[in-house]
Amino acid sequence: MKKNVIFLLLICCNVFIYAQKSEIGAFGGVSFYLGDLNPTTLFANVKPAGGLVYRYNFDARWALKANVIFANVEASDQKNNKNYERNLSFKSPITEISAQVEVNFFNLYNVASFNRFSPYVFAGIAFFSFNPQAELDGKTYFLQHLGTEGQGLPGQKKYYSLTNFAIPFGIGLKATIGRFIAVGVEWGLRYTFTDYLDDVGNVYYDNDALRTVRGNIVADLADRSEFQHSHGRERGNITTKDLYSFCGVIFTVKLGNEDANCDLRKNVRKRGGKFRY
Repeated sequence: MKKNVIFLLLICCNVFIYAQKSEIGAFGGVSFYLGDLNPTTLFANVKPAGGLVYRYNFDARWALKANVIFANVEASDQKNNKNYERNLSFKSPITEISAQVEVNFFNLYNVASFNRFSPYVFAGIAFFSFNPQAELDGKTYFLQHLGTEGQGLPGQKKYYSLTNFAIPFGIGLKATIGRFIAVGVEWGLRYTFTDYLDDVGNVYYDNDALRTVRGNIVADLADRSEFQHSHGRERGNITTKDLYSFCGVIFTVKLGNEDANCDLRKNVRKRGGKFRY
């Protein structure tokens, strides 16, 4: 009878443990951008990034992670695009809310495995906001509402939205430390559905007309090259979308850790390939 009671307690404890698979913590690292002003260079003009992380572990291999991350990105033709004569530049804050599925290569978070670390891959969906800015004569201007490519004028496209969706994907390595702590390193790209993270995405609008309708500042921000570009000439690559990236460390605290929630676990021992009390 006593053994049956202990056996039932172990089963109940297992159910409780595996219902408590949550982790909560923080992300800290760097961010960078890939697009018209920085076509190919990884980790160019990195800026600090940080935020909050929640992870729910379905089992030893699969987990769902939710992030709220705050970051900044910037680039310029002069620094990141071989002094391209277009001479454009930008910087932008980014706020991202995302949900990602993680797949561990090794078993984690289960009694039948003693793995303390595992590489993993992840992919998901993200919603983010941005607001590109540029400097002119020592003053910073927000670019979206200025319509530097003629947005909002008769016969032209509408102003682009300052919120959009992205597909996050990447790799990482996570490890458990003691009973409650998990730490990992992660690098991921975000493929966005906008080409205006940098305010550059289409062709030059007639700069003289832009100067007449919207003033000198807008015209100067639209074409910052030494020689004025003609109307309709390519300003950005219209066939590609922009990307941004986060790379850093994730530190989480396990909620409902198996060692903490069930003292009977201390009596579990591995014998002949099976776990027995």
